[in-house]
Amino acid sequence: MEKVKIGLLGFGTVGQGVWKTVRMNRDDLIHNAGLDVEISKILVRDMGKDREINPDSSFLTTNPLDIIEDESIQIVVELVGGIEEAKDFLEKAIEKGKHVVTANKALLALHGKELTEKAEKRGVQLRYEASVAGGIPILHAIRESLSANRIEKIMGIVNGTTNYILTRMSREGISFDEALKEAQNKGYAEADPTADVDGFDAAHKLTILASLGFKSGVDFEQVYCEGIRRMTPTDIEYAKELGFAVKLLAIGTEREGKLELRVHPTFIDEDHPLAAVNDAFNAVFIEGNAVGELMFYGKGAGDMPTASAVLGDIINVSRNQHHPNPQAYRLDFPKNRKHIMSMEETQTGYYIRFMVKDSPGVLGEIASTFGKNGVSLSSVIQKGEGEESVPLVFITHKTRESAVQKTIRQIQKFDAVTEVANLIRVEALS
Repeated sequence: MEKVKIGLLGFGTVGQGVWKTVRMNRDDLIHNAGLDVEISKILVRDMGKDREINPDSSFLTTNPLDIIEDESIQIVVELVGGIEEAKDFLEKAIEKGKHVVTANKALLALHGKELTEKAEKRGVQLRYEASVAGGIPILHAIRESLSANRIEKIMGIVNGTTNYILTRMSREGISFDEALKEAQNKGYAEADPTADVDGFDAAHKLTILASLGFKSGVDFEQVYCEGIRRMTPTDIEYAKELGFAVKLLAIGTEREGKLELRVHPTFIDEDHPLAAVNDAFNAVFIEGNAVGELMFYGKGAGDMPTASAVLGDIINVSRNQHHPNPQAYRLDFPKNRKHIMSMEETQTGYYIRFMVKDSPGVLGEIASTFGKNGVSLSSVIQKGEGEESVPLVFITHKTRESAVQKTIRQIQKFDAVTEVANLIRVEALS
């Protein structure tokens, strides 16, 4: 049996989950993995803070160097969050020759390439399974189990907060603001929900998924990102009428050596497996050229699911620390950097809802404008009569983003059009 000493940088929700999991599953770790995992030291900001779990003060420190420079600690686990401070901690730990584990998706999306390169040069391991989809072992599956495949598509619900909000809006017909407040009251959303509802969290995760899945360096800024603030009960009702569910999806595809990377609200066929993923759950749908279609489903956040992924990384580091292969976890592929398409180059279907004056010829004029720009229409819904402004809804066939945006700019100038109320992309079953 091997004794493994770890240091925790941070003792919030996930840090306490790691503490609980180590103690709850100690016998299993010894029996199944042959490891006696010991938490030696924990970095906290306030020694006297009352927590759900209150370890003896001998475990606690406010000085990160007490962990980073402790020669008996083999693995440093970064759980402080944020970017600059966390990056500094990881770099110092790597320089000291320690293996590191992190759940920090924002840090990896912005600095993962340089951190994995530093770990590779120093001959230590940097693991980050918990950074995407909590307890779902999606990164391990991509890196190991699916390594014999050329992955063609990654499409997932990777943010539980937005999935909970959209689920509540769909089931109860409530507004975005009402659903967000409910999510905050339940602890699913932060007081400042920007990272979740504006899509940044999902885009961070897609950066990591795409880098590994498509074996190409991806910069976070290259991922198109759009959140769910404009989603309304009206649009969700139209989605249901048309046979769609509404999800915030992270979508990555590779076609002819070019990558398409985007995060946005999406109408997805109600028969697609992702359409049935509700509440705060996550799921990632993958298409490989050999394996076909797969879906990974589970809890994407929370203390115990995330702690499960962190402990999985600790076990893998321990098993491989004498013969590490840091290159397997790198997030940059300088000899295989693929072209990442701009949003204007991408192609998908579109739901577009206009508000128009109820007057003769409006539908024909708008439909004709779509046709002149090469945008083929799949269906049209016109409702309301005798009102000052009525909805006019179009669903397009798969078409180029630039053509749709050009068409909308032209239609906006029509006197009869009072508003372009919403545009939502459509992912139909192929």
